[in-house]
Amino acid sequence: MQFDAVIFDCDGVLVDSEILGLDQSAAYLREHGFGFTPADLVRLFTGLRDDVFFDRLGEEYFTINGRAPEAAFFDGLLAVRRSRRDELLPVPGAQAALAAMVLPMAVASSSRTQFLVSKLKRTGLYRFFDPHIYSADRVADGKPAPDIFLYTAEKIAVEPARCLVIEDSENGVLAGCAAGMTVWGFVGGGHCFDGHGQALARAGAVRIVDNFTDLAALLDA
Repeated sequence: MQFDAVIFDCDGVLVDSEILGLDQSAAYLREHGFGFTPADLVRLFTGLRDDVFFDRLGEEYFTINGRAPEAAFFDGLLAVRRSRRDELLPVPGAQAALAAMVLPMAVASSSRTQFLVSKLKRTGLYRFFDPHIYSADRVADGKPAPDIFLYTAEKIAVEPARCLVIEDSENGVLAGCAAGMTVWGFVGGGHCFDGHGQALARAGAVRIVDNFTDLAALLDA
C-alpha cells in the first residue's frame, strides 16, 4: 500500500534514548524491591507517557511494598533516567534517511513537549519535522490509547488509514493500530533485545524494520 505520510515515534526510533540509563534504572528499582531486568523495563514501560508509566509503576510498588510510593521515589528514578542525557545521539542512519525522505513526516511521542523538542534539537533532527512535532501531553490519553496518532493525523491533514507509523514499543504499536494506521515495528535502537521484533509483531506491527537503511529502501520501493 502507498502512504501519504509517515509518523515517527521519537525515543528509540529517532533518538537512541531508551538504552541510556536503562541498567541504572533497573538497579535503582531493585533497591526498592523490584525484580525488573532492563529487558523487562523495555517490554513493560517503553512508549508510555509519564503519568501512565508512574501509575503502572506505583501499582507494582504497592503490590511489592504494601504502601504507595512517596514522590521521592519517582524523583529519584527520573534523575537516574536523565543522568546520561548528554550522551544522547540519533539512532544510526536517521539523519541520512530523513534527509532523503519524500513523504510528509511528523513526530508523535509520549515525551513531554519540552523534552521532545530538546532531544530533537540536540540530535540535529528537529529541522526534518518542524512544525509537525506532537507530544502526548496535548491529548487526553497517552499510548497505548490512539489519541496522539489521531491528533497528529488531524494536524497534518492526512486520513489515519493513509498514515504509516514507525514504532519501537508494544504500547506504541497498539496505539497506532487502534488509530487505524499501518504500523511498522522498528528495532534499530540500542534497547531492542532478543525477541523485541516478535513482540512488536504480536502487538500488531505488520512489518519489522531492522534499521534506517532498510526503512529508506522499503519506502522507496
